[in-house]
Amino acid sequence: MKTKNFMMAISEIKERNELDLSAGEDLSIALMNIVSLEEHSFFSFVKTKDEKFLEILETCRELRKRLLAKIVNKDESEAWCMSKHLLASSMRLYEIGNRLLHEKKMEEAKQSYTDAAELYALFWKLNINNPKEVSISYENKEKKSIFSGIKKLLECCKE
Repeated sequence: MKTKNFMMAISEIKERNELDLSAGEDLSIALMNIVSLEEHSFFSFVKTKDEKFLEILETCRELRKRLLAKIVNKDESEAWCMSKHLLASSMRLYEIGNRLLHEKKMEEAKQSYTDAAELYALFWKLNINNPKEVSISYENKEKKSIFSGIKKLLECCKE
């Protein structure tokens, strides 16, 4: 069974103004960092017992919840929680890749970046508003992956 070309489907959705991915992409990156702030606040509290870190954690958590609601489909599934964990895991793998790259471990860094991109792409696949209209087609010559199917969609700096 042939599926609709993913990029054509996304273009059609964009034309109908159903998907503003550039703003959503910026927000998703901000959310990754907010989740990291929550984690750092937790570990700082555990290390220091200073309650100001709990206040920071709670403020960040409330902000994350409010902002996550802008780009995550809320339904009866576990999409909300999965989305948070997909973004957090993607960010951590990206940071691991940065460390590996700095240590001149190029192949390991590339794998970490690839894994981070896959999780980030899964986040978007989970949260595109019309998933029935969008199917990923592996008609390109790259290794089959979720990210290879949507990477053009996620190009930054498109206004």
